[in-house]
Amino acid sequence: MDAIDRRLVQLLRENARLSYAELARQVGLSAPAVHERVGKLEAGGVLLGYSASVNPEAIGLGVTALIGIITNEGEIDAITASLNEVPELESCYFMAGEESFLCKARVGTIAQLEQVIARLNRIPGISRTRTTVALSTKWEGRPQHLES
Repeated sequence: MDAIDRRLVQLLRENARLSYAELARQVGLSAPAVHERVGKLEAGGVLLGYSASVNPEAIGLGVTALIGIITNEGEIDAITASLNEVPELESCYFMAGEESFLCKARVGTIAQLEQVIARLNRIPGISRTRTTVALSTKWEGRPQHLES
């Protein structure tokens, strides 16, 4: 990746709806050249996809919780597959330390969060969970500046 590729990635992280013409204008290339570069970034696994950023509260998901998951001696791949089947988990990280996983859950109510936690505790290989509820979101998903 050169400086132009990094700039394209930065621009798309800030606004994935930019046209090739606008991207080209901002990086000083032609639209076909930008189209080719973006295609290579997609094919190379740098750009994984495009999505809409949604206000969770506006769609009824006003409760955000971070759930630490402590596992037994078990098959991490099987636990990961089971966690992937829980639709309320928005993200999941494999961790170093006491907790094997840290997951972010979004639900509509505390009662729904309780159901998610109970479901997680029934997954074979999970010994216990530790949950922290977010009172508010100050920011998330902020694109970091990529050095040229």
